[in-house]
Amino acid sequence: MTTLAGKTILITGASRGIGQAIGLRCAKEKANIIILAKHDLNANTTTNIYLAADQISDAGGSALALNVDVRDTEAVTSAVNEAVTQFGGIDVLINNVSAFCFADTLHTTPAQFDSLMAVNVRTTFLLSQICFPHLKNALNPHIINISPPLDMEPQWFTKHLPFTMSKYGMSMCTLGLAAEFAAAKIAVNSLWPLTTIATTTIKDHFSPEVYEGSRWPTIMADAVYEIVKKKASECTGKFLIDETVLREAGVTDFSNYAVDPNSPLIQDLFIPNEVIDNNHVHVALGKEQYK
Repeated sequence: MTTLAGKTILITGASRGIGQAIGLRCAKEKANIIILAKHDLNANTTTNIYLAADQISDAGGSALALNVDVRDTEAVTSAVNEAVTQFGGIDVLINNVSAFCFADTLHTTPAQFDSLMAVNVRTTFLLSQICFPHLKNALNPHIINISPPLDMEPQWFTKHLPFTMSKYGMSMCTLGLAAEFAAAKIAVNSLWPLTTIATTTIKDHFSPEVYEGSRWPTIMADAVYEIVKKKASECTGKFLIDETVLREAGVTDFSNYAVDPNSPLIQDLFIPNEVIDNNHVHVALGKEQYK
């Protein structure tokens, strides 16, 4: 697939951050964007799903904003059906939405644990299951989970075991669904950033130095665009890193993605040592950088 024009892309959590950036990037290619997110009437403008839909339309795409709690099975099923009715099918599913809790085991409440598992793991599994009949009828179907490589180093578990379990649960969906959906020629891959991404989550949970050393969400959006252009049967079951994807696509200058070009880039969580690009300085997240 060399163009996304007329293709339908469903993105969970597309009202802000990485999900919104993906929607806007694909809208530039004249794609149909389904924003599946919970709208808070008291939310500021950065989390307004209807404003996000207007921005997608302004960027050149067609938008459908669906106010849905992704933990509600009936609501999610109804939303997918509504999207298919309006656009005729689904070509790409982006499982982007995530809950966050960076507490250790002794400071994680049962409610926080349940939210991590329901939003991160269950939603990824559920949306993939519900969208399967529509994806298998698409010409070049892709599922992309915004989740990390399965690197089982203890350092990723000691500070926030429940959060790690939930994100790795999404990655296990990638591993399993890629094999299970291969016969239907649906590509299933994970995408994860090499550096921290400048989102409200980073701003709220980490020190200002981490935000300043982050990259804008547009780098993830550009990587998604490169992935969904690939032939589904030839790119599946992979744990991809944004910078690596873009380098393979010919990008050599990443300065425009930096929040502050003068700040050292901060390496994101869950990045295996062998993935780190030795030509760049990436500072690993330390305990002192958590709020």
